[in-house]
Amino acid sequence: MDLQLKNKNWKEFDLKDIFPKIQRGKRLKKADHQKGKVPYVSSTASNNGIDGFIGNNEGVRIFSDCLSLANSGSVGSCFYQPSKFVASDHVTKLENPKFNKYVYLFLSSVVNRISEKYSFNREINDTRIKKEKILLPVNKDDKPDFEFMEKFMREKEAKLLEKYKNYISLNISNLKRGGVIPLSEVQWLEFEIENIFNINSGKRLTKADMKKGAKPFIGATDSNNGITQFVSNTNNSEDSNVLGVNYNGSVVENFYHPYKAIFSDDVKRLSFKKNEGNKHLFLFVKTQILKQKAKYQYGYKFNGTRMNKQKIMLPVNDQNEPDYDYMENYMKQLEYKKLNEYLRKKRT
Repeated sequence: MDLQLKNKNWKEFDLKDIFPKIQRGKRLKKADHQKGKVPYVSSTASNNGIDGFIGNNEGVRIFSDCLSLANSGSVGSCFYQPSKFVASDHVTKLENPKFNKYVYLFLSSVVNRISEKYSFNREINDTRIKKEKILLPVNKDDKPDFEFMEKFMREKEAKLLEKYKNYISLNISNLKRGGVIPLSEVQWLEFEIENIFNINSGKRLTKADMKKGAKPFIGATDSNNGITQFVSNTNNSEDSNVLGVNYNGSVVENFYHPYKAIFSDDVKRLSFKKNEGNKHLFLFVKTQILKQKAKYQYGYKFNGTRMNKQKIMLPVNDQNEPDYDYMENYMKQLEYKKLNEYLRKKRT
């Protein structure tokens, strides 16, 4: 079966009719956060809305098995929350006890579309939520076709699982299944970024000059792998197999881009000087660069000069040079473990 959205009729419905339980979270100041393991969901557009983990259980609102909708901040960001979480006052829960995971996942992508109407200056308050409408596929009775939504998402999941299985089977000889020394047992040294990477600038492209297309445009965001638009423009920032590092906006955030993309002037392109680089190697270094995020803020920018001289810690070989083989193999082992862990959970 290959279910197609375009083959369905769609109709507008009030959000409050789809979700009978709509409730906002409760304000909890950062100073009052207690250490713990319960996700704290706020108005971020990344990490499924999770902004930390806390242990508070009094004076808070705890929800589960519902959607979280950001009222402010990354307005309109919507995620399915399968587990217990504490909701900040910047998010609202959308709940219908009749829905399962697959229906919620379908609806999260639909609800997320309302973000196009809002901005930091126009929040989704309680009144607006109750008046908000969404488009949904309908059955022959012109009612929301929740059965179709579930089947559609199950089909999507099955295709992705098959893709992961094929990936593992095709790359099993390259994915390391053991024998890589733990991070704590290797030697590490500091290296300036400019000594490890070629650093190239992006190019300014205004909103007015963007032409619609299929090529990713990389901006200084902390979500969507850095992609802020899809365009058909081309310029001398076009590149692939690079790390895009933000030095404005969401400073220090960085993403690996194996595909061809063009880069904004707020993003630097990093490629290895002594190694062609691949997904596993770039992803290892990405985390090391991210460790520097705490020292940079909007008032202390990660400008070109600071980026060049910024030091990062890397594992080294016997010659005290970056041990690229170790970094690559470590990430391959991690990937192997994570993929198999995910597939095992899906089988149970």
